[in-house]
Formats: sequence, structure tokens, C-alpha cells
Amino acid sequence: MSDPTLAELGWNAFFREQVSAEQSRRCQPVRVMSVHRGRVTVSGEGFQDSISSSFAAQAGAEDRPTVGDWLLIDRTTGTIERILNRVSLFKRPAPGDDRRVQLIAANVDTLFIVTSCDQDFNVARLERYLVLAGEAGVSPVVVLTKADLSPSPEALADAARALQSGLRVEVVDGRDLTRSVSLAEYCGFGQTVALVGSSGVGKSTLVNTLKGSDSIATQAVREDDGKGRHTTTVREMHRVAGLVDGGGWLVDTPGMRELQVSEAASGVAEVFDDIVGVTLECRFANCTHGGEPGCAVQDAMAKGDLDPARFERWRKLADENAENTGVAAVRRSRPGKRPSKR
Repeated sequence: MSDPTLAELGWNAFFREQVSAEQSRRCQPVRVMSVHRGRVTVSGEGFQDSISSSFAAQAGAEDRPTVGDWLLIDRTTGTIERILNRVSLFKRPAPGDDRRVQLIAANVDTLFIVTSCDQDFNVARLERYLVLAGEAGVSPVVVLTKADLSPSPEALADAARALQSGLRVEVVDGRDLTRSVSLAEYCGFGQTVALVGSSGVGKSTLVNTLKGSDSIATQAVREDDGKGRHTTTVREMHRVAGLVDGGGWLVDTPGMRELQVSEAASGVAEVFDDIVGVTLECRFANCTHGGEPGCAVQDAMAKGDLDPARFERWRKLADENAENTGVAAVRRSRPGKRPSKR
């Protein structure tokens, strides 16, 4: 396969307008294909290399390059001059350490939320991923794999569609291109699709199928609990082949056992817009939706118009987001210092 052009890599007016004429003469625009410890692999027009990312050693987490980023690198020295502003950014509190932020991918057009039709299917987890997509302003698509493991995969698809108005849900066989071709419309010229989900749901298998090779290692899941090992260890972009002219890009990501939400108030509100709408009808603006008089939430649940389980999931996510957002604010207000955990 020939080296990609900038347009094939996803370069468009949004990024082009950030580069001055003088910078264009001195610098080469490149896209981050993968991130390794202290280095990033990049690709540009007639240019592919692995370069140091140490320029950002003292920068905050969001000022470091991540997969999907566009960089300007000095044509003479090969060093990174700047990270261009992003169209979108996926991030989360680092697992086990709410004082750090982990970047997942940047400049993504569509998010494939991949889950299998077995023990992994979990509406609460799907809602978390939908919040992630909503906050980043990226269109989500729930991709159900391993349909042969469920006696009623369409019932699971209906359960996923019920989580958000207009949500796209695709049931595929990740091993078979002809049964995954419905995903082609998301993988067009210059488009970037990120895949997220638990280990063992078939993300790497699906990427292998869509890119037309089996270069990414895969492993079987454990039979006792349906969980898989972390086969993918780095976030990396792969070029789609054979589906559409020119193809797009797929970002394979390691499985996530933990997905905390932070600084995602708009994402929570978008996914749970039905509940937010009901809360606005409460008599008191500071209603806790417990036992206060005039609580529209309690009234809606009593009438059967609001699912109590969905309400509790909203409350949990809203509280979690508020707490983690507070930690993030403290972290930013004290550069170089880590806020203590209470």
C-alpha cells in the first residue's frame, strides 16, 4: 500500500488554517500513528518516522501528543514544534490514580463502542462510553460482536438503542468482512474511527478484518467469566483496506476494565437528557429527588414513566463526575503538585 497523502490521513481546513505561511515553510505536518514510552511514530506526506516526544516532558497531560494528533515538526531538526488544536479528544482519569489524566485518542470522527453478546454486555458500561463520546462531541456507534453467543442478539441491540435517542447499533461478525460491511460507511476517505471496549470483545479481530490482514495478535477469552486478556497494549492507527475507496483509519485501543468519568457534565446530560428534562420540573431547584415535596422524578417513577434503575445509574454518574471534576480542578490549580486524596 502506498504512503498516504495528508488528505488521506485526515488533513482538512480545520488543521490547515492553524498553520501560518512561515510555519509551512519550516515545518512538516504529520499525524501521530502510535504512542510509545517517550516516543511517537508519525506519518506525513512522504514522511514516516519515530520521534521523541520529550519536548512535552514538563507539560500537562493534555499538552502531550496522543494517537490521532496532528503535529508540526521542524524539517531540519525533526523535533516537535507544536500540537495543532484538536477537533475532539478522548480522555479519562488514569485507572487507580484520580490525580492523573490518560489520553485515549484525538481527532476522532466516530467512536465504535464494541461489546460482545455474552457476559460483557452491560448497559451501565455502555452509558459510560456514550458519556465519553458525548463530551468529546463524537458520534457513537454500538457494535455488537459474537452474536452467535446469544440466543437473542436483536434483543440486546434493542436494549442498546433504548439508551439514547437515535443511537446507531450494528450487529456484526468481526471475523467475516461480508458480515461487517455495514461499518464501511463510517470508514470513508480521511475518516478516523476509534474502537473502545473491554478486553476480549473482539476489537482487534474487527480491526484485522477491516484492514484486510491479521497482523494484530488476538487471544481467546476465558470460558468461566468471558473476560479476555489485554492483547492490545498500545493505541495505534490502522489503515482500512478493501471497504471503500481510499479507506479511513481505525484506532485500536487496549481493553478498559475501569472507566471513570470526569469533566463530562455535558456528556452526562446528553446521554440522560430524558432524566435531566424531568428534574427541571421539580418544585425546588436544589431537589435531591429523595423525599422532597413536588419532586417530578419521584412522581415519574411512581407513574412508571421513568425507570428507577436508569435514574440510579444517572445519579451515580453525575455524582462521580462532580467528584472527579473537583479533583481535576484542584490538580490544575496547583501546578507541579498532586492534590491529596481524602
